[in-house]
Amino acid sequence: MTGCCPRLVVAALRGGAGKTTVSLSMAAAWKKRGRKVVPFKKGPDYIDAAWLSLAAGQSCYNLDTFLMGRQRVLRSFFQKSTPGSLSLVEGNRGLYDGMDVEGSHSTAELAKLLRAPVVLVIDCDKVTRTAAAMILGCQRLDPQVAIKGVILNRVAGSRHEKILQIAVEQSCNLPILGAVPRLEDFPFPERHLGLTPPQEHSGVEKVLARVLEIGERYLDLSRLWEIAEGAPPFRPCMEEVNPLRGRNEKIAGRPTIGVIKDSAFQFYYPENLQGLSDAGARVVEVSAIQERELPPVDALYIGGGFPETHVRPLAENVGFRNSLREAVENGLPVYAECGGFMYLGESLTVDGRSYPMVGALPVAFRMEKRPQGHGYTLLEVEKENPFFTVGRMLKGHEFHYSSILSLGEGEVYFACRVKRGVGIDRARDGLCRKNVLATYSHLHALGTEGWADALVARAVLYRAREIPRLMAV
Repeated sequence: MTGCCPRLVVAALRGGAGKTTVSLSMAAAWKKRGRKVVPFKKGPDYIDAAWLSLAAGQSCYNLDTFLMGRQRVLRSFFQKSTPGSLSLVEGNRGLYDGMDVEGSHSTAELAKLLRAPVVLVIDCDKVTRTAAAMILGCQRLDPQVAIKGVILNRVAGSRHEKILQIAVEQSCNLPILGAVPRLEDFPFPERHLGLTPPQEHSGVEKVLARVLEIGERYLDLSRLWEIAEGAPPFRPCMEEVNPLRGRNEKIAGRPTIGVIKDSAFQFYYPENLQGLSDAGARVVEVSAIQERELPPVDALYIGGGFPETHVRPLAENVGFRNSLREAVENGLPVYAECGGFMYLGESLTVDGRSYPMVGALPVAFRMEKRPQGHGYTLLEVEKENPFFTVGRMLKGHEFHYSSILSLGEGEVYFACRVKRGVGIDRARDGLCRKNVLATYSHLHALGTEGWADALVARAVLYRAREIPRLMAV
């Protein structure tokens, strides 16, 4: 680990100001110039991270001090920041927006933790000198945040740009590092969770070509790179424990863990999948849309995604649904999050029409027009389950538009009490049946030590057909 790491945080005054477009443009343009960029996304977002991975040509990693803790954020950042590369961090929301009035876990706090220079993207629609006032406020609110430059976005024309440039440079003593005009062909259609994921976008190459053009035409790439290289030398004191290092080194054979990963289920942190491999598993990707039946696996991980936009092909793949339900009945360990939870239910109603799902859990879901759960979660494990010990606190996040139409009784029960968030019924989460644990919360392996080990250990038991039900490993 070197003491100096070129790094840059792209921030804004609010969500939707253009920082994703700018970040993608930087990554794509630098990639074309032969420079290596390691992208990071502040917060738990999956979709922006997926686009950043494509633009940079390498995996994007999330940095979230709530989910992971400050030390593990530092460790992850500096382990992924390879020599000769620039670490590009896209912030989320407004620069100082966090979980409370102090701005805990905000982009500003992350920038200070990483000792990284910040470039502000300013939405200039219908403002001139007021933009300087907003930037000045950001500078004075916390002088420890190293704001080093400004990128103007949605600029109306050359006269507008000139007024903005003079106002910002005179009042804030900051350079203008780019001026992006109003784009009539904005390349990113949005829906309820933000940008359309690349897995579902019909013109990914066209989008990447457009952001590359934006970067080359409107951004001062050389000065931006110089600012990143000017980040101070940094040798953080970090914990030596690697939470992804598996503790199942002596497992008998490598169990196979299936991951349902396709255009319907796409929300996976790289560390979660890597954690399963590090813990001794052979990870295989499975498609709930293309494959006719579930292949032989010793455990299954179903992440979040958009089953509602793929509800017809998921429902029509009867063979796969039936084989998965049969595997659950036979004791297959399954860990499911959000969209995966919905898929395991009996039905999903979209636009007034009900579609059959797997039927492994006696739950009927319906898509609503407004979010039903949005934000960080804190769950207390209070009952035995396949993966977590009783008394454990789990940090996660939720963002879903589905609600519960009906929930059957009998074999199912809740393993977790909601301490923060909405969960399944505003009080409970973590629905269990046989060796299934399904939750609305998404977990990050770096902040949930032992999750991968527990799933692998449960897979080992299933592989040996020693299947104790509903007992934490």
